Amino acid sequence: MPTIAANDITLSYTDSGGAGRPVVLIHGWPLSGASWSGQVPALTDAGHRVITYDRRGFGDSDKPADGYDYDTFAADLAGLLDGLDLDDVTLVGFSMGGGEVARYLGTHGSGRVRSAVLAGAVPPYLLKTDDNPDGGLEEEDVAGMEEGARTDRENFLDGFTTNFFSVDGELEVSEEQRQEALAMQSPARDEAVVGCIGAFGRTDFRDDLAKIDVPTLVIHGDSDAVVPFEVSGKRSAEAIADSTLVVVPKASHGFNVSHQEEFNSALLEFLAR
Repeated sequence: MPTIAANDITLSYTDSGGAGRPVVLIHGWPLSGASWSGQVPALTDAGHRVITYDRRGFGDSDKPADGYDYDTFAADLAGLLDGLDLDDVTLVGFSMGGGEVARYLGTHGSGRVRSAVLAGAVPPYLLKTDDNPDGGLEEEDVAGMEEGARTDRENFLDGFTTNFFSVDGELEVSEEQRQEALAMQSPARDEAVVGCIGAFGRTDFRDDLAKIDVPTLVIHGDSDAVVPFEVSGKRSAEAIADSTLVVVPKASHGFNVSHQEEFNSALLEFLAR
């Protein structure tokens, strides 16, 4: 995979090339850019230039000891877009990757961006606080996840990955697909795995969503057990001025895999506008 200097690190990325409108795919936690394998061919076949990359600390990208916060992630994304000189881009963020999309647009603006997609994404704010009573996570939930990842990473991620792809306790993908997702997590640095939990669990994106000034697709599974629709997708769609909401029935958090056809269809329809 090629690499590019972005912000203060080197990111590993893939680029399908071509003259089509660029689509940048930003993966979820604790995966890598390889998690988009079900989307890249469909997007490429539709004529798009498709770029994926591994977040700092994950996959083949640099793995520094720190920098696992959304301001830094957004600066990394800005470095990628600037380094590849991408314009008229659609940013697609899955799960915690949706936070990168929101923070990038809220901080760096939409000069290079045509549209955005929040897919099973963590905005607007997962943590339950006095001024965010509709958040889905208590502070002890976030701290418990951090502790599990810190002290028993293998077992913690094994259980998390099962929940990632399950609806009502039933796995929606094959065991082989679940194992593929686990394998993507192996290269991640421990500090990255733990640090990202605090980032997606405690970051408030409400101000970022209010600044989004490009058409945005919010797509979410209605049976997401990791990032519940009512806590995130529903509220994000309400907060973004020009949003389109697509809810996929009976879909788990990992619905770009479990409901690949429905996911890709909605994405391609949005991109064709």
